[in-house]
Amino acid sequence: MQKIIAPVNCPSCESLLEWRKDLLYCISDSCGVKSQKAIEHWAKTLKIKGLGPATVEKLEIKSVLDIYELTGHYIELALGSEKLATKLYMEIQKSRLASLNRILPAFGIPLIGNSATSKLCTVITALDELTTEKCKEAGLGPKAIYNLMKWFENEYETEIKFRMQFKPQTEKRVQRKEASKGIVCISGKLNSVKTKAIAEQMLIEAGYTVKSSLTKEVTILLNESGVESTKTTKARTSGVTVVETLNELLET
Repeated sequence: MQKIIAPVNCPSCESLLEWRKDLLYCISDSCGVKSQKAIEHWAKTLKIKGLGPATVEKLEIKSVLDIYELTGHYIELALGSEKLATKLYMEIQKSRLASLNRILPAFGIPLIGNSATSKLCTVITALDELTTEKCKEAGLGPKAIYNLMKWFENEYETEIKFRMQFKPQTEKRVQRKEASKGIVCISGKLNSVKTKAIAEQMLIEAGYTVKSSLTKEVTILLNESGVESTKTTKARTSGVTVVETLNELLET
């Protein structure tokens, strides 16, 4: 009987493979196939419609972090369709508002799936609250805690939270957003997103009510243009809060 010899190197990137129990894993962060699978897992878990393998290739996305640095203009040029670009850009921005219950398993951290995340969400409300003590309080095992805290210290705190610029929260906190956090009217051209429709959807997802005109009900005017329009002046004199960036509203 011919003896089967296990491979030593990754067939994709040639990096050394590592045994973990009875399976071989490529541990190289620069492995192309590994990165592609991580992106596909992320898009599937967060249900980002339109971000399939073919689109990922056209957009030349090399990591999950790259997704959140795409501009609407770049997507349109790569896909050759304004309609598809607008839809995909909106889907990506919506994913920033996903709950911690959905986002944490999407990172593909070993032993941190839906079950471990559900336990964590009973003791924390945001990723920044993660500590070894909180993991123990949630009932996670030693290996799961090690994997999670290693990822938290080496990846999340050093790069992820700065490049992704979102604050995932538990389902419980997201549900509270059903009550309106304020009534917003958008004035002038937006700088952070391509269209008002995208901004309106993001605001609604974040718990705001959006009005097309400056009615007496409006409590917040969003003006990213920097131009002191008639509408902006009227808002200030009426006691309406004027906000200069969309992110300022989404982060509150």
